[in-house]
Amino acid sequence: MNAPERSLVVKLTSGVEAPERLSQAFTVAATAVASGVVVSLWLTGEASWLAVPGRAEEFELPYAAPLASLRDAVIAGGRLTVCSQCAARRDLEEDALVPGVTIRGAAAFVEEALAPGAQALVY
Repeated sequence: MNAPERSLVVKLTSGVEAPERLSQAFTVAATAVASGVVVSLWLTGEASWLAVPGRAEEFELPYAAPLASLRDAVIAGGRLTVCSQCAARRDLEEDALVPGVTIRGAAAFVEEALAPGAQALVY
């Protein structure tokens, strides 16, 4: 019997008000993608805004990789999701987000986080 494929599910619960936490979540997710890990990054709360075109491009943190580059790496090699309730509270719809970003609910997050071989991190 083969072991399940390892995956990483990262949930970011803060936005630009916590710049280091925000940067760390994106950096870990993008690094895991670059390492060949199956990655799913979830944006919740104020982090939801980072899926809107131009928002990640505005973010700056000394000594950190550009957030838009990290975001694009996750989209290219993994999955980037905005929480459905968080999107609704901000009047965000999928067509207003960066291409490749999806909106899904808590049941999808739980399914990913509890999948065999999954490791979940919350920032």
